Amino acid sequence: MNNKAVSSALDTACEVRFGQVGLVQLRVRSTDVKVIHDELAARIAAAPQLFERAAACLDMSALETQPDEAQARAFIDTIRQVGLLPIGVAFDGTETINVLARALDLPVLTQFRAQGKAPRPAAVASITPAPVATVEPAMPALMQHQPVRSGQRVYARNRDLVVMTVVGAGAEVMADGCVHIYGPLRGRAMAGARGEITARVFCQEFNAELVSIAGVFRVFETIPPELAGKPVQAWLDGDDLRFARIGG
Repeated sequence: MNNKAVSSALDTACEVRFGQVGLVQLRVRSTDVKVIHDELAARIAAAPQLFERAAACLDMSALETQPDEAQARAFIDTIRQVGLLPIGVAFDGTETINVLARALDLPVLTQFRAQGKAPRPAAVASITPAPVATVEPAMPALMQHQPVRSGQRVYARNRDLVVMTVVGAGAEVMADGCVHIYGPLRGRAMAGARGEITARVFCQEFNAELVSIAGVFRVFETIPPELAGKPVQAWLDGDDLRFARIGG
């Protein structure tokens, strides 16, 4: 390659690459947009740091009948109103979804597939992480030796996070792998931040505000007495976030 060709390659205005990104998958189970709006707003208000301006994929496969364009636009408007950013619709195996996506000027995301029509009781919408490639921590765990104080965030990308001291109320620790806290957890802990469903959260003293694994989260207003101040681990069992004392 001559110098002119090298210079031309370096001076290009943009690059196009394909890669994994974190997405919120929003599966609607009702056509009542007001109920959907209220339920989503309540869930997002419980953990705003997880969902602020998050990219979202609209999945309509759980509805009894496929919505028309007007209904789909109402879903999109509702998603925007609660602070999410719709970037596509989930593929449901039909050509109709492609037509609808073109009318909405959104792409069809084929990594999402219909997962059955049976609704969950008392739920009109669910928020789950998008399926992404398994995240294997490629580096040694990130070691945090200083207290993580209110308003601070520590993020371990592509690896585990080990906190050797306290995570204070209002603080946030995140990892693409597991989160290990050898001290009190009084703030928020999020493992599997890019969708790794086998990630876990471990802590020495459990008094968490929020725990999340692969986007499935629980907010604690009152800590269950059997967990309060105890060594605890959290993990995903299907779609359920489970907690148990360690060694007890």
